[in-house]
Amino acid sequence: MTTSPVPAFGVLEGTKVVYSAVEIAAPSAAALMAEWGADVVWIENMRTGDSMRDTTYVKEMERRNQRSIALNPFSEDGREVLLRLIADADIFIESSKGPTYARRGITDELLWEHNPKLVIVHVSGFGQDGDEERIQRAAYDLTVQAYSGYLHQNGTPEQPMAASPYVGDYFTSLMVVSSALAALRKAERTGVGESIDVAMYEVLLRVGAYYMMDYLNAGTTYPRAGARHQNLCAIGQYRCRDGFLALCCYGVKQNKYLLERIGLGELWGTPEYPQDTSALWLDGPAAQRIEAALDAFLLEQSAADMEREFSAVGIAANKILDFDALTHEEHVQRREAFVEWQNQAGETVKGVGIFPKFQQTPGRIWRPMPDLGMDTDAVLAEAGYTPEQIAELADRGTVRRA
Repeated sequence: MTTSPVPAFGVLEGTKVVYSAVEIAAPSAAALMAEWGADVVWIENMRTGDSMRDTTYVKEMERRNQRSIALNPFSEDGREVLLRLIADADIFIESSKGPTYARRGITDELLWEHNPKLVIVHVSGFGQDGDEERIQRAAYDLTVQAYSGYLHQNGTPEQPMAASPYVGDYFTSLMVVSSALAALRKAERTGVGESIDVAMYEVLLRVGAYYMMDYLNAGTTYPRAGARHQNLCAIGQYRCRDGFLALCCYGVKQNKYLLERIGLGELWGTPEYPQDTSALWLDGPAAQRIEAALDAFLLEQSAADMEREFSAVGIAANKILDFDALTHEEHVQRREAFVEWQNQAGETVKGVGIFPKFQQTPGRIWRPMPDLGMDTDAVLAEAGYTPEQIAELADRGTVRRA
């Protein structure tokens, strides 16, 4: 019998998570919990498994520390397998169009009959209820950004542009983790489970609410700013002679320094820009002069030099790093932000490490991404199935074994 024991480590040691989903949002949430010590059982479809397997490298990071069982949960036998898998689980996560699981007979109430303390997380583009046509639509990061108004806020004045890569998915994964663990705390305290409806578009509504609040309460809209801030000078991405600088100049002493440095010191202390000016507004009387002078000044400077100079006087600034520069950054290397491990083929994979850093109970990488169905036997055995029963399930096409 194949075994795949989960080592004891991390803040989520002893927590069992079962999830059925593909690609990014829900699986990435499970991946984080796996890195923090949870036992994560990954339910994959019987034919090709998670579509993430089509990627070359990212799959190795997004699915490490997980155990794969290939299962059809919607067959009669498969439903019974799922119910036995969640019987001792703490969290069950599924991602589908609207209430797919409920329509196919796997309701929250059925799951709670087998585990009253279970935290259930439903992840979808548009939620479990509402307009029936809307909740049945396919939802990807791009289309959800479009529906939520988040995409409308990003890009140039001429054209909206999506934020990349897949921020709707990854923001959602963080919401799944936080809501699931919040509900788990309540379930452990009361013995009563919870069902969480995570709609990706609503996650982006929350993330994009900063400027939306001005619209909702005052009807104010701001133009898409492109590489600059919507309503403040000296905040944005600026071209230097050898690259680009991300600049966020805000505060009294910072504004004074900036104006003097770019040759507009005479503006400081005037009625238009008094000595307590903390924000250089785009609708200010000299806004165009300030932006033009700043552009001209930075074009003559080194981005790295400007980062150091501005940082020394309290102005937030950073050279915009490409991948090569980032991976060679001394600070990044000292914090071991990138790590290496071996995949199933014994090849070295380099990827992002485990964050955040827990001081007393750190996360760890204990296994690479499993092959499809690699842990089917072990997971089913833990659920009480005998070798003969597992073989029968495989013969009937309910599960797939590696």
